[in-house]
Amino acid sequence: MDLYAEPACPERPVVCFDESPVQLVEEVRQPVGAEPGRPERVDYEYKRNGTCNVFIAVEPQVGLRHVTVTERRTKQDFALQMKALVDERYPQADVIRLVLDNLNTHTPAALYEAFTPEEARRITRKLEFHYTPKHGSWLNMAEIELAVFARQCLDRRIPDPDYLRHEAGAWESERNDNGVLIHWRFTTTDARVKLQRLYHVKSS
Repeated sequence: MDLYAEPACPERPVVCFDESPVQLVEEVRQPVGAEPGRPERVDYEYKRNGTCNVFIAVEPQVGLRHVTVTERRTKQDFALQMKALVDERYPQADVIRLVLDNLNTHTPAALYEAFTPEEARRITRKLEFHYTPKHGSWLNMAEIELAVFARQCLDRRIPDPDYLRHEAGAWESERNDNGVLIHWRFTTTDARVKLQRLYHVKSS
């Protein structure tokens, strides 16, 4: 909560990171377009085309987000996302303060499995990991952005990863161009009240 309360700092950006599976579903019959007085008609039958994964990195204080579609969400996929953050998204940052949940792939060790020790060390030295508490992944603002993405971009049948990349790219560009912020209202004081059972209280 204290991290979220700090002002935006280009040299030390706060980036919330998360991922979500997406089911790929293809139309069996071409939908019939809407006409005056008649809504679009979509056949209830469909074809399952498996699943893919969506990574999202959002800098909530400045209204920037980036979506990447991958086949899986393995440790190597995570490591590649971290490299992209360091080398492509925030190359000028001194350190990227990363907020993420406790998924077993979200560790510096994943980078050492994916890259040489020297490369893994180079990347991890630019990352400062901030994990949400167990059962507290809702404290990661990336979950909010994923929910918006699902509501606005996944409310239709997505047949394949390329189609999803196109839709995700258009969604990302629109939100970034509009500088859409996340207005976080849950403070450290609120946390101490709501989650008081987690705070040690001295007995008198």
